[in-house]
Amino acid sequence: MAETVDELTVNFTENDVLVTKELDKVVLTKGAWSTILFRYQDWEPAKNAYSADRYTIRRFQKRNGVYQQKSKFNISSADQARALISALEKWLPEAGE
Repeated sequence: MAETVDELTVNFTENDVLVTKELDKVVLTKGAWSTILFRYQDWEPAKNAYSADRYTIRRFQKRNGVYQQKSKFNISSADQARALISALEKWLPEAGE
């Protein structure tokens, strides 16, 4: 288990194959409850290649010195990611307001 936010990852290996490969992450919040946005790819055995980029937001709670995942939201497509960005840009005030 991870003891620091920097150690948290979505990398997952099964039968010596990296089936979920983390490409990048952005720590949105740190503390007893941490939120991280991950960019990743999944291994697709039928294609013998990794998938297109995917995105997930994960919430972790630190208890007894280690982080445990408590919830996640998978962004299902690039279109959904763009719609999320568009909604947030519409709702958030301009910088300096």
